[in-house]
Amino acid sequence: MKVYKFGGASVKNAAGVRNLVSIVAREKGELVVVVSAMGKTTNALERLVSLSLAGDEELTARQLADIGDYHYSIISDLFGKGETSLRNKIEDMLQQIRAICRTAVTEQPDYDELYDSIVSFGELMSTTIVSYMLESEGISNVLLDMTKILLTDATHREARPDMVLSEHSLRLALQQKTSRVYVAQGFISGTETGKRTTLGREGSDYSAALIANMLDAESVTIWKDVPGILNADPRLFDNTTLISSLTYFDAVELAYSGAQVIHPKTIRPLENKHIPLYVRPFSDPDAAGSVIQETTEKPIDVPVYIWRKNQVLVTLRAKDFSFVLEDSLNRLFEIVYRHRLKVSMIQSSAITVSVCVDKSRYLEGALQELSTDYKVTFNEGLSLLTIRGTTPEIIDKCTAGRTILLSQTTRRTARFVIKEEQ
Repeated sequence: MKVYKFGGASVKNAAGVRNLVSIVAREKGELVVVVSAMGKTTNALERLVSLSLAGDEELTARQLADIGDYHYSIISDLFGKGETSLRNKIEDMLQQIRAICRTAVTEQPDYDELYDSIVSFGELMSTTIVSYMLESEGISNVLLDMTKILLTDATHREARPDMVLSEHSLRLALQQKTSRVYVAQGFISGTETGKRTTLGREGSDYSAALIANMLDAESVTIWKDVPGILNADPRLFDNTTLISSLTYFDAVELAYSGAQVIHPKTIRPLENKHIPLYVRPFSDPDAAGSVIQETTEKPIDVPVYIWRKNQVLVTLRAKDFSFVLEDSLNRLFEIVYRHRLKVSMIQSSAITVSVCVDKSRYLEGALQELSTDYKVTFNEGLSLLTIRGTTPEIIDKCTAGRTILLSQTTRRTARFVIKEEQ
């Protein structure tokens, strides 16, 4: 058994779906195909959540119509006027979303629970279309519903999987409807009581890793719009270099620093079962790409640059000038954890602690709670630049002319919190 994961960019249009089918057709063994929502559908559904809570019925209806038109246009490009049953299934999902939005206007439900109930339809629609397309090309498959298979707790938007229950559900689903190819949604999951949950933004990689772990898969391949794992984001840096092989440790370190190619939680389920992870370009299926595995023949020998945007630097000082590290650190991180803040960098002195975190909708509540115990200052509109394999010359080149609010340098890694416009 192998696991293939296709992100939203790889199925953003009919050509992408056809390309997915051609890649799947090349694999002759058992395969689980994990698919994200098409294109920017998740962003569109997120906006729909906000509009429905705001009670703007006109804009909500228009947004939902745009989402429907986008998927119908892909269906038309793939099947012409055929596949009425597929169109009916998509229409049924849109009607379900519409009903949820109407209820939200009057009941004002919890944002995170509403988010999961609406945004999960992105993957449900994409996998339905992909499954139909595979079938039309002679590739028999079984469409799985991961909201009933990948079972989690009720932590909406960042659910924690129950691996024992999920593995039992997954293996049972595969036994009930045997096939060579299974199509599964990434990112989405559900509770035992039937509520939909999600694994965190960009969580489809994590879904693929969990499935591979539970099925003792031979490998996982993530199909991307890049040649593999590069030493820098090609949209931000020139002359990037392909890293053909790296260890699980390297991958975790890069993902935690903000590298966009791999979701941070992806590696652990694979490392536990020694399952290699391949990152390959969907535009060139014959290219080798990159592999993440237990060991490599040689370490990464080029500098790696990671640019993590939308950062906020929060600095805390005890109101009574007590020693923060000795007296208050547990309290600080209990608040950070409870408000789901993603910490990317920490620095302390005797009486202050500075924490660089991702900007999120939970930040305001955390700052309010922190201000009861600390003097709180913060800076928004920042980026975190991490350079792995650094030298003084590289640091000088990357920081020249920039306003640096915080920096850390170790033997091989340098990190700088920088004003984002720079």
